Amino acid sequence: MPKLSQYLTIKEAAEYLGVSQNTLRNWGRDQKIPMHRNPINGYRLFRKSDLDEILNATGQPVTAKYGTKPR
Repeated sequence: MPKLSQYLTIKEAAEYLGVSQNTLRNWGRDQKIPMHRNPINGYRLFRKSDLDEILNATGQPVTAKYGTKPR
């Protein structure tokens, strides 16, 4: 069973990624980012490892992803 310490609240996750809380709500609703719910209060939770994957993916140059040559 995962520990709650491995998860961030929506506020913490938004600060971690540098986006607004509404952006995370939209991404979660659109299934662009894995979102979990606290079983007791239903709050949105985001696994830190999932957020790290997003940050790593955004850190990759676009040219590497699409195979175009850099200028």
